Amino acid sequence: MLETTQPETAFHSLRGAATLAIQSADLDEKTALAQTAAIRWHERRLSLRSPLDPPLPDRPGRPAKPELVPPKAVGKRSLHTLPGRIALLHALAHIELNAVDLALDIVARFATEPVPHSFFDGWMKVAYEEAKHFRLVRDRLRELGADYGDMPAHDGLWQAAHSTKNNLTARLAVVPLILEARGLDVTPSLQDKMRETGDIESADVLKVIYDDEKGHVAVGAKWFRFLCAREKRDPAKAFQDLVRANFRGQLKAPFNDVARAEAGLTPSFYRSLSSKNNSSV
Repeated sequence: MLETTQPETAFHSLRGAATLAIQSADLDEKTALAQTAAIRWHERRLSLRSPLDPPLPDRPGRPAKPELVPPKAVGKRSLHTLPGRIALLHALAHIELNAVDLALDIVARFATEPVPHSFFDGWMKVAYEEAKHFRLVRDRLRELGADYGDMPAHDGLWQAAHSTKNNLTARLAVVPLILEARGLDVTPSLQDKMRETGDIESADVLKVIYDDEKGHVAVGAKWFRFLCAREKRDPAKAFQDLVRANFRGQLKAPFNDVARAEAGLTPSFYRSLSSKNNSSV
C-alpha cells in the first residue's frame, strides 16, 4: 500500500478510526482516514478495539450535496454526450463513496465478532481501495468541469446494507455478493462504451475499479463461506435464504459468470434468484 495524507483526527484503535471515518462529512478527511487506518492496521500499529472508541452512527457523514432523491428520480443519459458521461461518473462516485463507508462499517460494526484478524485485513484493504476509487472518479469529474455533489443521488445502497446491521452473514450476502458483484456484471460494457466515445481516461478509471472489485467480491465470498462452514450451512442455500429475507427485488441478469466464479461466487448461488430465471417459471 502507498502512504497517504495523514489526517489530523486522533484515533485509538481500528474500530475507532473506522467509526471516525464513517462520521466525517469532509470527504477528503473520510478517505484519508480510511487509508491511514488501513496502513496502520496492516503494519500492526493499531489494536482492534479500545474503550475510547466513539459510538457508531446510524448514517455516514455527508456534505450538504448531493441531494438524495428516490432511485427513480435519478435520470439516465446517453454516454455519447458529455453530460451523459458526467452523469455516469457522478453516479459511480456516489457508489464508491458508499462503498468506503460500507467497508468501514463492516469493520467497526462487527469488531466484536469471533473472526480471525485476517477478516479485518481483507476489509481494510477493501476500504483503502474504495477510497482510491472515489478519488479517481472525483478527479475525473473535475477534469470534465464537474464535481461530486453537482447532481442528485439516491440512498439505496446504504439502506440495503443497513437492513443487515445485526447479522454479519447477511451483510456479506448483501454487500459484496450482491451489490459489489453487480459491478462485475456492468462495468466491462461501460468501459467499452467509454472507449467508443473516445473517453479513454474515464475508461481507464473504470478498469482500475473493475480489477479491484474482483478482489472485493472474493473477500466477501471467502468470509461468507467461512461463516457458513462454521454454522454448518450450505453456502449457496444460505445465500439464497439471506437474500430473500434481507434484499428487496430480484437479482438482475445478465451475469458476468466468469468474473464472479473467479471471485468464488458460482452460478449455484444466484441463478435461481435472478429476474430472468423467475420470469420464465
